Amino acid sequence: MTAHCESCGMPIESGRYCARCTDESGALQDFDTRFARMTSWQERSTPGASREEIERATLAYMATMPAWRDHPRVVEATR
Repeated sequence: MTAHCESCGMPIESGRYCARCTDESGALQDFDTRFARMTSWQERSTPGASREEIERATLAYMATMPAWRDHPRVVEATR
């Protein structure tokens, strides 16, 4: 059974987080870093979407991830 990163949902072999979501010591990157990288990915995936749409979609996705679903910015955005 393949595990999934609790931050971004990518398939991983083991552990809680993938290499893209962790820093050089293996700790989960901070929210702002992950949000910036995830919105950047969302921009590439949905060209033509407004910045507001991209941020809203990213926060909605992050709300489904165990690492972020209780983060204040995610909770506020999904009310």
